[in-house]
Amino acid sequence: MSGKRETVVDVQGTVADGFEPVRDAFAANFARRGERGAAVAVYRHGRKIVDLWGGDRDADGPEHGAAPWEADTAQVIRSATKGVAAIVPLLLHQRGLLDLDAPVGTYWPEFKAAGKDRVLVRHLLSHRAGLPVLDTPLTPEQAVDGVSGPAALAAQAPAWTPGAEHGYHAQTYSWLLAELVRRVTGRTIGTWIADEISGPLGLELWVGAPDGALARTGRLADVEAPPPPAAAGLRVRPKRNVSDAYRDPASLTRRAFGAITPAPDENADAYRAAELPASNGIATARALARCYAALIGPVDGHPRLFAPATLTLARTEESAGPDRTLVVTTRFGLGYMLHGPASPLLAPGSFGHPGRGGCLAFADPESGTAFGYVTNGMQQNVTADPRAQALVRALRAALED
Repeated sequence: MSGKRETVVDVQGTVADGFEPVRDAFAANFARRGERGAAVAVYRHGRKIVDLWGGDRDADGPEHGAAPWEADTAQVIRSATKGVAAIVPLLLHQRGLLDLDAPVGTYWPEFKAAGKDRVLVRHLLSHRAGLPVLDTPLTPEQAVDGVSGPAALAAQAPAWTPGAEHGYHAQTYSWLLAELVRRVTGRTIGTWIADEISGPLGLELWVGAPDGALARTGRLADVEAPPPPAAAGLRVRPKRNVSDAYRDPASLTRRAFGAITPAPDENADAYRAAELPASNGIATARALARCYAALIGPVDGHPRLFAPATLTLARTEESAGPDRTLVVTTRFGLGYMLHGPASPLLAPGSFGHPGRGGCLAFADPESGTAFGYVTNGMQQNVTADPRAQALVRALRAALED
């Protein structure tokens, strides 16, 4: 019998009748799965049915005050930002302002260089552009200046024939999408999200956080992943070929995640105030769930954001099979990961995006459900976190009862 004591956390918030198992799973994340501070929210048919939070606002402990996670605590959501950012080109397409089948160079002429004249807009959204790496990585200062990233990608030659294969564009997605949106709209992507999505829906969600958001955003820290059985059936030790890819400095995997070198300080205000739609969005779990709820249906009198045809684009498979970057099998629609072994969501028709280390947000149109989970304790995973998956399983069971 283990002598390790379970961590007991006072979980705050509310759950609707019948969804108490989600609260139980959330509490168990603190007790058995290494959670430090987190929040989870669920909407169903436009109504909030789960809104929970608990633990410490800052994952790195007492030296930063150990303030409790509050109802309005926000968090950096890493690659879960990609799913929010993807709303922008899809809505621009829905409004007739962006052709998904047009070459990117139609909107961004400099991008045509180095054999990229046949890269289509849909290739950017489905990770098929062949541009997950930069021959010369950007410094953290260059990564956020709004100029160096797009210039580097305009000059970069693809790593494979665009459209022929797919590989996760972990960091370069930021500059590809941000520059495309700027060329089409004249606005930065963070401004567009604030004006057209977060503002109208009342979301605590930013790409490029203002001072007021920075003041209530918790600190991230790396934490150890739990061993089985707390890992809840997920593989916590990656296969050798995956581990080898992350260790090899020459691999696409290592170079993709190292497109910013050295790694930026994600707890720095300057980083959080920048606009990196691949990685530095800041949100509450409530805002993520409400945002995805608005994609699939009306919320509090606000009409749904995605027309039926746009929703189909988001979740129709564009890429599937071995991922050149992640070295596992992945599935993507336009801008979204789709349900599969590498990124389990609620059901086969779900679409959304995880964030490396823990966060997850998605919608499931068939059940009318939208989910958001944010955490400050970054475990060593990319697409499937044991804590998030425990919550998803509890939600699935409650919906089936």
